[in-house]
Amino acid sequence: MEVLNDLYDYGLKIYQDNELFKFSLDSLLLAEFVNVDKSDKKLLDICSGNAPLPLIIGKKYNIDITGVEIQREIYLLAIKSIVENNLSNIEMLNCNAKDLKNYFPGNNFDIITCNPPFFKVNETSLINEERKKAIARHELTITLEEIFDIVKHLLKDKGAFYLVHRPSRLEEIMNLATTHNLHVKKMIFIYSDWKKDAIMVLLKMVKNSAPGVKIKSVIINRETKTYQNIFKEEK
Repeated sequence: MEVLNDLYDYGLKIYQDNELFKFSLDSLLLAEFVNVDKSDKKLLDICSGNAPLPLIIGKKYNIDITGVEIQREIYLLAIKSIVENNLSNIEMLNCNAKDLKNYFPGNNFDIITCNPPFFKVNETSLINEERKKAIARHELTITLEEIFDIVKHLLKDKGAFYLVHRPSRLEEIMNLATTHNLHVKKMIFIYSDWKKDAIMVLLKMVKNSAPGVKIKSVIINRETKTYQNIFKEEK
C-alpha cells in the first residue's frame, strides 16, 4: 500500500510502498556524508530507490541531481516525492545504471553517490522470494565491480565518489578502488555499540587524487534523535 511519510526530520515528504523496499538509515547517513562545494554542479545518484538521498541533497544544496532507479514502481514513487517537495533540481532516470554510458559522456559528474545492493549472489544466497525487494538487497541487476566501472567513466577528474556498504566487503571495495584510479580519502565506520563489530562503512573516494586516508568512527543507537550534521566535524 502506498503511503506518504515524513523523511525523518528533514522537513521533506517521501512516498513509499509497504510492499516494496523502503529507504533506510544507510541512505540518510550517506546523504549526510556527502560534501558539496560551490564549484560542484552535477551529482549522480546510482541505485536511488525512492530518492531519499536526492531529496535531502536537493533541498540542502544548489546542485543538479540525476537519480537512477531500475525498478519502475519505485522510480514512480521517487517522481511523486520530487513533485511533492517542489524540488526542480532533481531528475530521475528509470534504467539500469549499467546503461548510463549511453546517456552521458565520460567525465561528466562532479559527485557520484551510491547505496548499492549489499549482497553477492551465489549458490548459498538466501534471496527474498519477492523479487522487487531482492533486487534492492542482492546484486541481481548490477554488481559492485560494474558500479566502479560506471564511476570511473562518468566521474570527473578529482571528482568524489561516496559509497555506503557493509564492512565485510571492505577488502573488495579497496581493491576495486585501486584498479579504477579512485583513492580512498575518508572512511567512517558506523557502530551500534563499541563492543560490537561495525555495521556500516562510508567511504569517500577521489578520482586520480594523491593517496592518504582519514579514518573515523561514529556510534548510532536508539538515542540518536537526528542525523542532520552528524558528520559535520568530518567534512
